[in-house]
This record gives sequence, structure tokens and C-alpha cells, in this order.
Amino acid sequence: MAQATELLQKIYGYPSFRQGQQGVIESLLSGRDTLGIMPTGGGKSICYQVPAMMMPGTTIVISPLISLMKDQVDGLDSLGVPAAYINSSLTYAQAESRIRKAANGDYRLLYVAPERLESERFAELLRGLVVPMVAVDEAHCVSQWGHDFRPSYMRIREFVCSLPTRPLLAAFTATATDQVRDDIIAHLGLERPQVFVTGFARDNLSFSVIKGENKRDVLLDYISGRRNEAGIVYAATRKEVDQLCELLRRKGFAAGKYHAGMSDKERAAAQEQFLYDEVRVMCASNAFGMGIDKSNVRYVIHYNMPKNMEAYYQEAGRAGRDGEPSDCLLLFSPQDIHIQKFLIEQSVSDPERQTQEYRRLRQMADYCHTSLCLQRYIVRYFGGEMEEDCGRCSNCASPDMQMSDITVEAQQIFSCVKRMRERFGMTLVASVLKGSRNKKVLDFGFDGLSTYGLMKNRTEKDILDLIQLLAAEGYLSLSEGKYPVLKLSPKALPVLAGKERVVQRIRVKPAAAAADDAEKELFDELRQLRLEIAKREGIPPYIVFPDSTLREMCAVQPTNPAAMLKIKGVGEAKFFKYGTYFIDFFKRRRESDGS
Repeated sequence: MAQATELLQKIYGYPSFRQGQQGVIESLLSGRDTLGIMPTGGGKSICYQVPAMMMPGTTIVISPLISLMKDQVDGLDSLGVPAAYINSSLTYAQAESRIRKAANGDYRLLYVAPERLESERFAELLRGLVVPMVAVDEAHCVSQWGHDFRPSYMRIREFVCSLPTRPLLAAFTATATDQVRDDIIAHLGLERPQVFVTGFARDNLSFSVIKGENKRDVLLDYISGRRNEAGIVYAATRKEVDQLCELLRRKGFAAGKYHAGMSDKERAAAQEQFLYDEVRVMCASNAFGMGIDKSNVRYVIHYNMPKNMEAYYQEAGRAGRDGEPSDCLLLFSPQDIHIQKFLIEQSVSDPERQTQEYRRLRQMADYCHTSLCLQRYIVRYFGGEMEEDCGRCSNCASPDMQMSDITVEAQQIFSCVKRMRERFGMTLVASVLKGSRNKKVLDFGFDGLSTYGLMKNRTEKDILDLIQLLAAEGYLSLSEGKYPVLKLSPKALPVLAGKERVVQRIRVKPAAAAADDAEKELFDELRQLRLEIAKREGIPPYIVFPDSTLREMCAVQPTNPAAMLKIKGVGEAKFFKYGTYFIDFFKRRRESDGS
């Protein structure tokens, strides 16, 4: 491992491997097939890149998305590591040219899309290479029980078996249940693999579930204080993505959108704007993200509940890949469950698979309702354990949450639902409680109910938010169908009888913290310098240096090579490419300060 650690320090600029990386690398260097299950941001790519640099020939990396390959190759190029990719963005002649270069030993790593393996001509070209290792990224795609099954992944084993000499196999994924894990080993043909499961907890992420509040208000309030930070807002449907993007743009935010209804050209342009920090917040469907290697995403907001925990944790885990503190917010409403059920019905026809999807959807809903530590719930879902609660999530110790007794309001709502014979939806119940004179209320004679106008001092929006909260907490249930009907759950009966009380966790806008203006100004100046360099190089800013490296520069303020090279993330290649710009910056700053 001494040579591997030396490469890590020299090329990547980090003094030691992260948790889980060392075991995976040792296993590969000893010649064992290896499966690494490591959370997003856990440094999976280093686990195969470092061994690839130490093996003769060209390691083939099978990766699902064009954008991911480009990001990885751009990143390796900035580190001085020869690498290339072959995918549908290249012409046949360009692809053959790169394969010839690989055969000549020009590349240490060659990234290919799994779909390319379906071409016998292409597979034949690859068989002419010396291939010491095949690394499979996003390996869960090989499992029909995974959250993102791709039939092309089933061709990988056949391709590996067709090579003149069987290479070492390395498979990596961020999320895998026991069933998916077994599928990866079987379908890829891993032989006596060593399996490494890194703790699923992400110490730099704060998880929050927000229920019973107006989603748009929460979204706008949260993003308003983070205009200069990169974030992703996931929504369940294309229509919702379009509407949220338009809303944010109207409010003056630098917002983009990405979903499967856009053309390839439109999606590529949107993704590039996000990677280059031209767009700060990306509104997206689940079609966005698996190929995003952007390290400085500071928050991920799920505007709708995803269909399962695997999808949620992978998407949420795109925040804070650089290890800096980041937020993961899930804005839940009971309607989200019905949206996801509808999407399952539309996309899954096999009865057994449909049953499994419904079960995983219930587990996702349980996450939204649990009063346990949210990080602990996630870790347990994937078969791990935590010794203690995270202390950061909205269920643990959120300083901006207070408890408020809403028993009277709950009784009023329950009583109204009961008097309306549990036959109507949330909107009409709210109208009756508000004392609305709209035609539907009057036609049904609801203005004669004893609950009519009981909450006239509140807005209908506030009443609806309370109804959503009570549904989310299990006091009310929503029927199936296009127009869900409110019904009382057994949990509501003791509240109506005055035997139990209902409390609401409410968010209180915290007082603005006294920011260190000088430090913020310095960090912003470094980001601007990084952006200028990135534009000249034609690469995303985070590839120059991640935010975490810039923050350490703020503290150290290096004015010589020795100090610069001690900063995490500054390897030799990046130092020779970019180090002088930053050293000169700090020298000028020191001179202007007169020191």
C-alpha cells in the first residue's frame, strides 16, 4: 500500500485514504475480485483509479452516463493521469482512434458505456487491448430489484468472458440491499469477491423532513439565503419541474431545468450550465444526477417524496461530495404517495415487481413519518447500524424547531371531516372550516354544519397545511384514486374524545448568524479566481479545486509552494497547473495589507 498512498499524496494531494478506500484497494492489488458499497461522495473512483495506475495495460471503466465519463476524464486530465472515454458522442473514427491509442499504452483508464458492449465490432476492438481490470460503476444497474435497472448491464459478464485473459473485476455502488448485492455478484460473475460495505452514514449531511407546510413557501425561503450556493431540487413529474423552474426564475434565481421530456441538446446545455456554476439551482426529475460529479452541491431538496429509499439516498447524497456541510430536505405531503403509486402502476407491469415497489414505497413513507433519527433510519434500511443518533437531522436536535399544541385545531378538523361523512377531499374540508361561500359548499348545504366557519380567522392555505400535517402524522388517511377523499384514522379517535393531545413541530426562522464578512469575502474572491481559471481551461470550476480546498486556503493563505502543497486537494499536477495563480493572489493580498 505504500506505493498507493504515495500516488494518493502526489496526484490527488490527500495524505491518507478515506474510510473504506484502503481495504478495497488492498483487495484489488492482491488480485481479488471486489465489490465496494460506499455512499455517494465516499470516493469510489479513487478505489479503481489508483490500482489502474499501478497495473500494466488499460483498465476499462464501465459507466452509465456520457456526462459522468466526461467529468471523470476531465478530472483525471487535470491530475495529469492519461484517460479517455468512448461513447455515442464520438464518431466511429474517433472511437477507433482512441482504441488504437489505448493499444499503444497511451491511456491508463478507458471509460465506456455498457450499451457499446452490445456491438460485437466494438467488443472485438477492446479485445485487442491489454486489460488488467474492468471496473463497473453504478453496479446496482445490473439488478432488476435495484432502483435503476439497465438491461445493457447484463452484457458485461459476457464481454468479460470474451476477453483473451480474464481481468480483475471491481464493482461499485452507493446503495444496495442484500438482494441487490447478491444480484451484482451473480450477474457480473464476480469470483470469490471480497465485499466491503463502508458505513452508510454521511457525517457532513443534515437530513430534514418537512411536513404540513406550504412547499413553495419553504422552498423559496430556504433558497433565498443561498443564492450563491449550488443546489438541486428534485420533483416527481416533468410538469412540476417546469413549474418550479419558472417560479424560481420569476423570483430572480439563476435556475435551470432537466428532465426526460427535453431534447438531448437541451439537457446537455442545462447540465453544462450547472457544472460551470452559470446556473445555481437545478430543478430536475430523477433523470438528472447519476452522472453528476459536481463536488460543491450544498443542498438537495426533494419537492416530492421519491419512490424508495435507494433512489432517495443516492439523490440526496449528491450534496456535499467534497465533505463540506450540506443539507438534504424532503418536503412531504400525503399526495406524494399517490403520485408515486401512479408512477409505479404506469412503469411496472410485472405483479411481483409491483408488489416489491409498493413495499419499498411504504418504507419510504415510513421514513417521512418516523420520529427516530433520520440518518439512523437510512443506515438501518441498508443493513447497517449506528452507535448513536446523528444529532443533526430534523428529528434529533434542530435549533429552528419548536413544539406547538394544536389539539383544538385537530379536533375541529376531525369533527368537520366526520360531519362531511368522510366523502370529500382536503380542499373542500378547508373551505367549510374557513366559512367559504363558494358554490360547492352552498350546494351541499355545508354552511349549515356546526363546523362551518370554525377556523374563519385562518387562511384556507393555513387550514390546508394543517390538514396535510395531520394526514402525514397518520391522523387522517387519503383514499386511492384521482380525487383522494379524507377519512379519519383510528389514531384520531382518542384526540376527538379529548384523551390525547396533538403537537406540531414548527420551524422558527433563526436569527441571522453573525457571519465573518472578511472570510466570506476572501472565499468569494477565491471562487472568482477559480472561475476565471476554469473558463480558460474549458472545465467546470470544481475540477480546478473543490470548495473544501478553497476554504483551507482561506485559513492558511499560502504564499509559497511548500505551504500550498500541504493543503488537502493540492497534488503535484494541480499545483503545477494552478498553484502559481493562488500563491500570487495571496502575495498581492498580503502586500496590499502592508504586511
